Amino acid sequence: MRIVVAPNAFKGSLTALQAAEAIRDGILAVLTDAEIVLVPIADGGDGTVDALVAATGGERRALPVRGPLGEPVEADYGLLEQGQTAVIEMAKASGLSLLPPSRRNPAVTTTYGVGELLQHAYDAGARRFIVGIGGSATNDGGAGMAQALGYHLLDDQGHELPPGGLALQRLARIDPGGVHADWKQAGVDVACDVTNPLTGPSGASAVYGPQKGATPELVAELDRALKRLAEVVRRDLGIDVEHVPGAGAAGGLGAGLVAFTGARLAPGAEMVMDALKLDERLNGASLVITGEGRLDSQTARFGKGPAAVARHARNAGIPVIGIGGSLADERELAQLFDGVESTITEPVTLDEALSAAHDHLRRATSRLIRILLTARRLP
Repeated sequence: MRIVVAPNAFKGSLTALQAAEAIRDGILAVLTDAEIVLVPIADGGDGTVDALVAATGGERRALPVRGPLGEPVEADYGLLEQGQTAVIEMAKASGLSLLPPSRRNPAVTTTYGVGELLQHAYDAGARRFIVGIGGSATNDGGAGMAQALGYHLLDDQGHELPPGGLALQRLARIDPGGVHADWKQAGVDVACDVTNPLTGPSGASAVYGPQKGATPELVAELDRALKRLAEVVRRDLGIDVEHVPGAGAAGGLGAGLVAFTGARLAPGAEMVMDALKLDERLNGASLVITGEGRLDSQTARFGKGPAAVARHARNAGIPVIGIGGSLADERELAQLFDGVESTITEPVTLDEALSAAHDHLRRATSRLIRILLTARRLP
């Protein structure tokens, strides 16, 4: 029996690869001769580099880049397909997790490090890019990234703007003369699962600015600054990014990637499934097992990784099982999965559940396989 094992990370306890290995161990405890294909997955957010590198036999590249406040941080990215495809998580260079709450300030934080990762990968030979943009500490519309790529963002005196979203209020023109990569010949796909525009009441500053430390007064200033960026991009680059769905993601980095690299914004889970060539890996499979830390209505409604796996499995006519650390909204889950199982079957504390996650997941998988084997003997 060929079984494809394609879980997401069980956040706080297991990476996607560790979860896949636990499920594999649970299968082999019952079906010792099963052919198991491990495909750890992600949905474009945290863990995307880990999952894609692990599933494709890719490699990592690490380098020091400017962090959100300009201080050096060590960031890495993945190279897949003999270096032709780069996988980048913006949070590794410009993420909120890199700053303690007392230092969060979207007026001055920058995406410069994201541009450094992009440029480094381009110089390494990558021409396709998968960029996850969740978890940002920034609100600069991708301005810092653009400067790292060689764009000059100038004030009315011809001086380069300093880092941060607030400085964009003084943006007078954009000079692309220093760009040293042909982004028109590259394909940049951005994993973006929100539809916020760049500006306005549902834009980057209003919706996400407060999470990054912005006061109501600063939110208004940052919104005006991003509006100025959109105006100058429209005039100097001929691209209207202000109302593109998803432009407001990651403090406007969605807009910046469209403007400065010609990026395409798309749902993250499907982008990852495509990069993993999931449909090819499903060929000949008798069963698919996926899962993540919690399976509930959000799994179905917000296009999370296990939901994408389930859709691909069902399209291929293959039964698909979902395993979660906890389950809720099982009626909705039944529309995605042929069966679901929780890893926890007795009262435990959260700490106990997390510390023994591998064993819980392994045992839950063994239970499922025994049930399936029993069902095959039923008339």
